[in-house]
Amino acid sequence: MTINKFQGKTESEAIEKAKAEFGENAVIMNVKEVKPKGIFRAFKNSTYEVTAAMEEKEQFISQFREAAQELNKVHETVNLAADEKIDIPKPVKPAKQEQKRIVPPSKLDEEKKLEARLDDLSNRLEETLGHSSKEMETVKEPSSEELNFVRILYSTLVKNEVNEQYVNQILDEIEKFIRPGNSVDIILSNVYQKLILRFGQPKMIDLSGNKPKVLFFVGPTGVGKTTTIAKIASKYKVEYGKKIAFITADTYRIAATEQLQVYANILDAPMEIVYSKEEMNDAIGKLSDYDLIFVDTAGFSHKNEAQRKDMKLLLQGVSSEYTKEVYLVLSATTKYRDLLEIVDIYHEICDYKLIFTKLDETTTYGNLLNIKLYSGADLSYTTNGQNVPDDIEVFDTQKIVKQLLGGNS
Repeated sequence: MTINKFQGKTESEAIEKAKAEFGENAVIMNVKEVKPKGIFRAFKNSTYEVTAAMEEKEQFISQFREAAQELNKVHETVNLAADEKIDIPKPVKPAKQEQKRIVPPSKLDEEKKLEARLDDLSNRLEETLGHSSKEMETVKEPSSEELNFVRILYSTLVKNEVNEQYVNQILDEIEKFIRPGNSVDIILSNVYQKLILRFGQPKMIDLSGNKPKVLFFVGPTGVGKTTTIAKIASKYKVEYGKKIAFITADTYRIAATEQLQVYANILDAPMEIVYSKEEMNDAIGKLSDYDLIFVDTAGFSHKNEAQRKDMKLLLQGVSSEYTKEVYLVLSATTKYRDLLEIVDIYHEICDYKLIFTKLDETTTYGNLLNIKLYSGADLSYTTNGQNVPDDIEVFDTQKIVKQLLGGNS
């Protein structure tokens, strides 16, 4: 893996320079505003610095250990720290009056289990770093401060509901950086870096190729597909000047068609209603002069086999003369086990990109990483409210990573 920094007058210019050298698949690891210095700084404009990485192998996750070795070689010369300080919460000794509170047995068992895992992690780190090889005999064991920091880091990620399997993988890979003389900032920097790379570069709607681009939004009932469509469509019309149109295949819910029609009227965009897979290509043909066609589909339980089959036939029935993209819309508030089942079911139906909604209704973001790594799908957008078109943004990897590490958004 190759890592480099690129500067530009604007953030977009810096990113374009990175992509020009590394290609479209460049991973943007960090974006930082560089403010001018010196006595004449008031007369100068800020510049932007982008840290980007180029993967040498397509299947990055399965080959991550090889890539990590390459990253280690350039670590001394590349600043991969977050662009602002992340404060990891430290354990606070409870007040005397709180020590007598009654903890439910299930809660106590969970805390004991977590403490046991943390103790095991510390023991493994001490054994590996203090006694593993002849070369290590001259190296002192990690300090108690470093080990305690790793314990806190472990606990923070688990409390943010990052799957323990992924937490262990990350901590296994940073063992080499826990050395006397290496500050906890170096450890944190490497964890931050590895989380950024695991999330990958978010993928927005691809505007290249022939029009119309047909965009299907699929997912369970109640995750906010229709509102998400309205937010994205309005941005592409207002900010990019694209001609947009709508199709709804959600004829199960009485209010679904009316809701999308309201948005279509506000955006002065046409809307077609289809009742079967046979009508889909006819509807697309009527709107072929438009740049983007947003298709709202019926939500259904992932356990409903008949509706799953109908969805698969609907997507497969789109003519090959049209370019389509599929976005699986998921709620950040859905339980992890249910999310696993949902992404498995939709993977049998089609390939997709991921959109997470309702980030404003949860305080933990571990499932965003869990599902990204489990599904292997690209991340795309997130929403954090009901306001159209404001409460949506391209997946902000840096912000989510900082929140996972206990920092502020």
